[in-house]
Amino acid sequence: MSDQYAPPERRPPLGAYAAAMAVFNALFGAGLLLAKRRGRELPEKPAAGDIVLIGVASHKLSRLIGKDKVTSPLRAPFTELEGHGGPGEFEEASRGTGARKAIGELLICPYCLGLWVVAAFAIGLLFAPRLSRFVAAVFTALTASDFLQIAYKAAEEKGLG
Repeated sequence: MSDQYAPPERRPPLGAYAAAMAVFNALFGAGLLLAKRRGRELPEKPAAGDIVLIGVASHKLSRLIGKDKVTSPLRAPFTELEGHGGPGEFEEASRGTGARKAIGELLICPYCLGLWVVAAFAIGLLFAPRLSRFVAAVFTALTASDFLQIAYKAAEEKGLG
């Protein structure tokens, strides 16, 4: 089946991707099962504030993990540096084959990491809501700070700063 998907030189590590999906589903499912066994009820309707807070925080945390210069040691075993990206960020490519390549691709993709981070915050809300909201608030505030830094720099470049 994978032979028909793409030629070997362009074929992504489909088996490793499937394993990553299985790990994600097992961890998320285990978190939900543990919550149920401990009597932690899922909310009937998630609070809009929590959705926004976790959404913004997850955006920032997934970019920190996937792009930030300071977090590059986490990615280095699975990636290679290609150059500089956005402010304070690196552009990297995954390296290796199989699981190493799949992990590298996950670690450099903020969109891919977003699901993992959102799921972690969601499980966190079930077990430690105050802590989860506090941590999410820190990353949400950091997102606001980043946008203000970018706006300030743009204003400065236009002679307004």
